[in-house]
Amino acid sequence: MKELADLFITFARIGGLTFGGGYAMLPMLQREVVEKRGWAANEELMDYYAIGQCTPGIIAVNTATFIGNKTKGVIGGIVATLGVVFPSLIIISIIAAFISNFAELAAVRNAFAGIRVCVVVLILNAVIKLGKASVKDAVGAAIFLLVLIGSVVWDVTPVLFVILAGITGVVCRVLLKKGASV
Repeated sequence: MKELADLFITFARIGGLTFGGGYAMLPMLQREVVEKRGWAANEELMDYYAIGQCTPGIIAVNTATFIGNKTKGVIGGIVATLGVVFPSLIIISIIAAFISNFAELAAVRNAFAGIRVCVVVLILNAVIKLGKASVKDAVGAAIFLLVLIGSVVWDVTPVLFVILAGITGVVCRVLLKKGASV
């Protein structure tokens, strides 16, 4: 029961203290789930994020579900999911009740502009950390660069990039192994 409470509280804190969606949540997920609690490795977190992006729903919710399920099974997935969405439900309900009264205030607009800039920096920091852990060789670097360029040039679903990167990784590894054994 303590582990389930820890899952709920951890994901409630993550859900309540991150702004900007699933990508902005990545640095806090990495710190809480990987570094502090050891519920997942960096590579696993990246896998959960990739799958969470490819499946219907919100990335943060999908990732919480995967981590909770890995940690404590189906009930852990449910508890982690409830934890990550609970603060948002409360906060959004409160904001919705008052936002129309304050949205036009310069201080509110300026605060949101500052928050958006901060979120970009947090996402960039997480990308750099996870990139260092994920791109370990020339094949990984090539796939990274191709996906980066492709995502800038073409406006297609990220699912396509994840599938193509997975296929490319498998094909390259098989070809490299065949080349090494000949």
